[in-house]
Amino acid sequence: MREKFDQLLTVANEYEASDIHLTVGVPPIFRIHGQLRKYGKNSLKPADTDGMAKAILSDDLHEQLISNREVDVSYGIAGVSRFRINIYYQRNCLSMAVRIVPREIPSIEDLHMPQVLKKISSYAQGLVLVTGPTGSGKSTTLASMVDYINQTARKHIITLEDPIEYTHNHKNCIVDQREVGFDTRNFANGLRSCLRQDPDVILVGELRDFETISTALTAAETGHLVFGTLHTTNAPDTIDRIIDVFPPNQQGQVRVQLANVLQAIVSQRLFRRLDKKGRRAAVEILLNTPAVKNLIRNEKIHQIENVMQTSKALQMQTLEMSIQELLREKVIDERDAAPYLKEGGL
Repeated sequence: MREKFDQLLTVANEYEASDIHLTVGVPPIFRIHGQLRKYGKNSLKPADTDGMAKAILSDDLHEQLISNREVDVSYGIAGVSRFRINIYYQRNCLSMAVRIVPREIPSIEDLHMPQVLKKISSYAQGLVLVTGPTGSGKSTTLASMVDYINQTARKHIITLEDPIEYTHNHKNCIVDQREVGFDTRNFANGLRSCLRQDPDVILVGELRDFETISTALTAAETGHLVFGTLHTTNAPDTIDRIIDVFPPNQQGQVRVQLANVLQAIVSQRLFRRLDKKGRRAAVEILLNTPAVKNLIRNEKIHQIENVMQTSKALQMQTLEMSIQELLREKVIDERDAAPYLKEGGL
């Protein structure tokens, strides 16, 4: 069964799929350039998904699956790729969601991302947030920024991930990658411990809760460059989300703290390319200028969008500005872009 599973993942990688869905009652399904497509005609049976799960899970992870009804695991096939797999129960049968992680870390240029990301990656300290919905390319963007630091600086980088996706070799930097559930109990514990491990750069795979966010702010305040992700739609929403995590009596203090440590927010969405050669990211960039700091401190978050719209010379832009640029360059389809544009935007 493991050989069958490896063959399926290998084919999906050759098709340039980003994800694979294995669910009882339908054939394997690949997500190719954002679209779901069936592979083959034979529907999966409970014995298929159960056998694939048992083939790749250790005894401890299989017990965890039975106990928790879901489990995350990293998996690799030599010469093919690495995979992030979530195995879960639905209607009392096992299903699997597999994310394909490319072997090579793409550069900022490969991703066609704004060059200001290099400047952001070069900051000595502060908080940098990469946001967007699931599947918007946040992990890939962060990997490219960490790799840029790895090539251009001499620092100690520690990542906390759930699970580890891209693997970083030691180049000019030391890169220690810790996987939640294996190398550390959770993000909060790993982040607290990280502060005693002499890091220069810390990457937190997801800022999930009050404790993790609070510790990340403290780490950024005490001289570290901290990268993190949030599932928010734009820069103003991201700022509100962080502040709202705290109790009302602490929010004033946190607003000042965030205004001081925030360096940048990068928010992104992926769109299918018109030439059908993959997807391109539309990217919103907020840099924490003195004007932005004042708006955060004075509870005028709603005015930040105006600052981004009028600060293109500073390399800031809204998501809509980025989408409009991709439309002018005829990179993406107007129909895909329409839901993200204000009325009359097209």
